[in-house]
Amino acid sequence: MASYEILIADDHPLFRSALQQALTLGLGPDVRLVEAASIAELETRLAERADWDLVLLDLNMPGAYGFSGLVLLRGQYPQIPVVMISAQEEASVVARSREFGASGFIPKSSPLEVIQNAVRAVLDGDAWWPPQLQEAQALSDEAKAASEGLASLTPQQFRVLTMVCEGLLNKQIAFELHVSEATVKAHVTAIFRKLNVRTRTQAALLLQQMESIPSS
Repeated sequence: MASYEILIADDHPLFRSALQQALTLGLGPDVRLVEAASIAELETRLAERADWDLVLLDLNMPGAYGFSGLVLLRGQYPQIPVVMISAQEEASVVARSREFGASGFIPKSSPLEVIQNAVRAVLDGDAWWPPQLQEAQALSDEAKAASEGLASLTPQQFRVLTMVCEGLLNKQIAFELHVSEATVKAHVTAIFRKLNVRTRTQAALLLQQMESIPSS
């Protein structure tokens, strides 16, 4: 059996354990599973090596706003397939996962066999989507533009952006990231240019478009 290396990114230890068990049973002993409990941890794993076979990504992760984690991954590591996993199972959420570049979507309520089949399908080069995708509407032009801008950010710029959206000042961000205030200012300038915004409020509103509940 082929050996697979999979990253499980979810902030709930119990669900990570359940996925570990499901995938070990479904893929055999040759599968290597590595866990990450936040976007920062996930970035560290990806920086160490970029030839993972699959990332299983929880929709609501610490350090990301809804789909922004997926958009960041697709921008930085387009060669790695990403399957979203979430307790939010509405058709619109599933559709946005596909629009933002995921290779599949697994509802957290799925039976063990469904999880195994979905992961196996994506590892074989296919996509896997649950039935509710058929009900979905297309992504708005605003959300598409927002995702393209976010996908162009570096991981460090993304961290700065999330801190800006949390209301931190440049001085506070510099302290948190152990860099100079001038470096933070340069990052903010680059972020504004890439996102085509002029203010911190506009940047925050754009990032919030990545939240998991689609706007009507």
